[in-house]
Amino acid sequence: MSEFPTFQVIPAVDVQDGEVVQLVQGERGTEKRYGDPVDAARRWLDEGAEALHLVDLDGAFEGQRANADAIDDVLETVDVPTQLGGGIRTADDAVDLLERGVDRVILGTAAVENPEIVAEISERHPDSVVVSLDAKDGEVVVEGWTEGAGISPVEAAERYEELGAAAILFTNVDVEGQLEGVATEPVRELVDATAIPVVASGGVATLEDVRDLKDAGAAAVVVGSALYEGKFTLEEAQSVVDDS
Repeated sequence: MSEFPTFQVIPAVDVQDGEVVQLVQGERGTEKRYGDPVDAARRWLDEGAEALHLVDLDGAFEGQRANADAIDDVLETVDVPTQLGGGIRTADDAVDLLERGVDRVILGTAAVENPEIVAEISERHPDSVVVSLDAKDGEVVVEGWTEGAGISPVEAAERYEELGAAAILFTNVDVEGQLEGVATEPVRELVDATAIPVVASGGVATLEDVRDLKDAGAAAVVVGSALYEGKFTLEEAQSVVDDS
């Protein structure tokens, strides 16, 4: 998963209490459930997924991985690159996951609280760290999107690029999970500010949203609710950007 040679549409498998869920604006209690994580992963592979985005949501909120068994079952099932986030708080945690077969680890709170962790992991496993920059009202938020970090996404992206991050995962929490469309300008600002790939997430509701994020310069897009709700198929989403 070292590069994104072509724009990728990456299905999300977000796990809470052992089940796939989608949250609205990242708030607990808003979840809609979509069944077994392995079944979801197999579905996306059958539909042509070239990568999977895995998140331990309980881990993101609680600060330690809580769905390890469910995630491990997915990893044992799939044969495409995976990126995993949620509850990864130390370099040793990240390295353990990478050595067990995860292609990239996604760091959010840990990277904000200790930026040097990005360099530490990257030195041991180059090109393996995706820094998750989740933003509300133009400010990076952490701790499961509940606390402001006092820094803008652009400022943060520039910092993590210098520390060796392989990519930035940018989630616009203002539109996340609402199926009401994307905001492309923040994505464009990040793309202009950094030389590493920007993976966009949040708000995708239509094929036009997918195309707009590609046009904004994103290297890939993570899609959750729109796929689970049948707004379009994975094949349709990938085709619309391949053809554009």
